[in-house]
Amino acid sequence: MNAKILVVDDETYIVELVKFNLEKEGFEVIVAHDGMTALGMVDEENPDLVILDIMLPVMDGLEVCRMLRQNPRYRNLPIIMLTAKGEEVDTVLGLEMGADDYIKKPFSPREMVARVKARLRASKLLQTEDAVREKALVWKDLVIIPERYEAYIRDKKLDLTPKEFELLRILAASRGRVMTRETLLEKVWGYEFIGDTRTVDVHIRHLRMKLGDDSSAPEYIETVRGVGYRFRESGYA
Repeated sequence: MNAKILVVDDETYIVELVKFNLEKEGFEVIVAHDGMTALGMVDEENPDLVILDIMLPVMDGLEVCRMLRQNPRYRNLPIIMLTAKGEEVDTVLGLEMGADDYIKKPFSPREMVARVKARLRASKLLQTEDAVREKALVWKDLVIIPERYEAYIRDKKLDLTPKEFELLRILAASRGRVMTRETLLEKVWGYEFIGDTRTVDVHIRHLRMKLGDDSSAPEYIETVRGVGYRFRESGYA
């Protein structure tokens, strides 16, 4: 059975854009235009994932997210927030309320569909293994489960050393932010580590090989010349 997606937005053109592209991929799509209606539809329709705009009439998306997370039945329901460009504070609040991911408007349909598929894969993986205890970090085909020290690409488990896993986790958790080599040394190896930053470079090189990441056109980890590394915030055309 195809996954059912609830799309919540009061802008008709956004709803139609999302609905068209998700249905093209075979998903069943249901729609709500305000927060109160969305809560009712979650109860009635039991969707597999919710795409939730922050700015909504009657009840905003942040409150909808908070109320869903307070209900044990929906504690692990994947929620992707839609945020307008410049709403960084609201984005942070959404994640703190329990949202799993966010997409900034304007967005490419390809990115939106990819994020939905990644979240559904992560949800299925965690439920199958009865490991829904800590939120997974998900990006494209990569799923990172911090509590279990496990990472998967396209459902295949990666064979990572503890240091490689910590590098991946820290970079993914700080998606879009540049992490200096010195910062990564402190976070992964500890303040007492005596060594040079080439240690980070070597581990990043090994990590990229295991991810299948091309350093000249990376999907996941970018090099910021002279500074350090950054996990890509966006990667879809």
